[in-house]
Amino acid sequence: MGADDALRVATFNTELSRKGPGLLLRDIARGEDPQVTATLDVIVAANADILVLQGFDYDLTGAALTAYVDALRARGIDYGYSFSARPNTGFPTGLDMDGDGHLGDARDAQSYGQFSGQGGMALLSRYPIDYAGIRDFTDVLWRDVPGALLPETEAGPFPSAEAQAIQRLSNVNHWAVPVVVPDLGTVEVLTLHASPPVFDGPEDRNGRRNHDEILFWQHYLSGRFGAAPEGRFVLMGDLNQDPLGGEGIKTAITGLLADPRLQDPKPGSDGSLAATGDALDTADWTDPVPGNLRVDYVLPSADWQVLDAEVIWPEPDTPLGQTAIAASRHRLVWVDLAP
Repeated sequence: MGADDALRVATFNTELSRKGPGLLLRDIARGEDPQVTATLDVIVAANADILVLQGFDYDLTGAALTAYVDALRARGIDYGYSFSARPNTGFPTGLDMDGDGHLGDARDAQSYGQFSGQGGMALLSRYPIDYAGIRDFTDVLWRDVPGALLPETEAGPFPSAEAQAIQRLSNVNHWAVPVVVPDLGTVEVLTLHASPPVFDGPEDRNGRRNHDEILFWQHYLSGRFGAAPEGRFVLMGDLNQDPLGGEGIKTAITGLLADPRLQDPKPGSDGSLAATGDALDTADWTDPVPGNLRVDYVLPSADWQVLDAEVIWPEPDTPLGQTAIAASRHRLVWVDLAP
């Protein structure tokens, strides 16, 4: 990029996850799947330099991701660098992790998953990734987070002390990925896909985990999980938490948005920078409840200049609006940055 050019960074929960291993690769390779096509069209419309994807099935050889990058290249978007790693979804534990008395269910993995790698993450970049400098916190234990809100019942740790001893924090992944951008230097991308704070019982296991997954990054910025970033960074991903609406514990997300080390561009869905209200929504969950919520974020460090930002949420009767609806219940969020 030139010295006066913007760096566009974006996050998009594609919801491309399939019900079995290899099925996403099949759908991409055939080139006929309407959802795959719609997500590709949304990404082309955004034209980001660095893009984080959620809801994208992981496979050991990266075959699905390679096929997806090739499909984007055929549409004129060339991401020469990519990164993915095994997520906690579907990662077997051999224990009863949800307290229902059964073993081997999807909820008995480190995170819900019908197979290992379901609903993983990926980072795509036009600029070189410093692979040697990547820090992957996916295996951090939940109990090792300072002040962790581990679930408890009258019987003690939920679902058991044995389960909590191996329970990882990340629903999917926590990564710090350095990207080397011309004329800017290294930009660290901090990213995650946090647990939905629902689908649990009165112990609020998922709600508490969501809170601590978000809180992790404030600990990271304070140097509690290795060296804090020394240069510019961007925190982005699907945090699965709205500071105002929906379920969940709000203290972590409100604390993150108020952290002076970060700034919140408040991207609007109408092509403007919004102040409050529905313009901030990033997910269409109108049927059933809870309604539209803001759960997808791009939060640059405080030393960036924010030039523009948007949630790609066009009117539904427009071609791009129909494409966005066909792609995912989530909308892509992008932010343009300059030093």
